[in-house]
Amino acid sequence: ATVSEPAQKCCTEQIQPFLASILEELMGPVSSGFTEVRALFDKEVNEIIQDFQKTNDIVKLKENVDQLMKLPFNSVKMEPCYLKVNLLLELLQDLKSRFKIHHIDFVIQRTQNFMQELMENSVYTFEQLFSPSLQADSAKISSSIEKVKLRVLK
Repeated sequence: ATVSEPAQKCCTEQIQPFLASILEELMGPVSSGFTEVRALFDKEVNEIIQDFQKTNDIVKLKENVDQLMKLPFNSVKMEPCYLKVNLLLELLQDLKSRFKIHHIDFVIQRTQNFMQELMENSVYTFEQLFSPSLQADSAKISSSIEKVKLRVLK
């Protein structure tokens, strides 16, 4: 009872007025990181399409899809996505001093984990939706890959 009123007053006067602007500031790097994940997935699938159109090789296509499944764990390819979120470090330093926020690195790490999870879900969904199409006529496979890609990106 003695702590409740001062805590509510503190939150109402010193934190709540800033929450919208803080959220807006933080969402910039987070959004750009997730946009980068989307762009990476799109680029990788487009490369699969182009390679298949050149070779028309189903075995190579299967290998490329297998490689796509490893994308979330490819730190070199995922690095540009993660770097976008590292901008949070600078933004959160200011918040750390103003609002006594601790464990900034945890916030960044969790965001990067969510980005990896999103990529895992994307490639898994792609593989699940596309695998039945591997039995189709090779003339239809490229358009099938594109359709599945667009569906995953939605």
